[in-house]
Amino acid sequence: MKFRHFPLFIGAFGLFFLSSCKKDKKVESETSAVTTTTDGNLYIADLANSKIEWKGYKVFKSDNTSHIGTIALQSGQVTVKDGKLESGKFVANMGSLTSVDLKDDAENLAKLNGHLKSADFFDVEKFPTATYEITKISEAPSGSDYNTVLNGNLTIKGITKPVEFNANVKIEGKNVLIATQPKDIKREDFGVVFQVPAANGIIKDEITLQILVNAKEKK
Repeated sequence: MKFRHFPLFIGAFGLFFLSSCKKDKKVESETSAVTTTTDGNLYIADLANSKIEWKGYKVFKSDNTSHIGTIALQSGQVTVKDGKLESGKFVANMGSLTSVDLKDDAENLAKLNGHLKSADFFDVEKFPTATYEITKISEAPSGSDYNTVLNGNLTIKGITKPVEFNANVKIEGKNVLIATQPKDIKREDFGVVFQVPAANGIIKDEITLQILVNAKEKK
């Protein structure tokens, strides 16, 4: 699928607009209590085959006004008990954040990635990782395209919020495959906030995330 490249001074979540008027907005963390257990067999994420996919939008939420990209996992593990997913925690390496649709445009890719990692966005130097810890696992409702509902705590820029994902979970011998449904989160909920009116008119608050994990049983 091809995406129209809108100016890099807008970018995935907006690029290179005036930020001198930006003020920090305090956002409080919220957490869900962890009710999962870890008594089962341990599986470790295969980092070469696990990732987070993201999509950010300019003005309108559509493929023609977006950038897409990936974030690599730094670590990840799940446990399985009695043939069912029992727990999980995934740590993303925010320094690996990159745009996929600009992979053939080195100059603009570097500008976009650099700006997204800056203090204007994810402040990777200060917050090098993001995490998702599963707090509850339940079966999806009958008729759903997904077989599992994952409730968990998502932490970005040091701010934690409860986030629920629908997911397909497959346990195949020594492998566990997890693919969540793409989920919109609000950047402002995690302190990625712009006070410049023009900027907020350009950048959609929503960021779409999808977690893809291939974990192998620990020997």
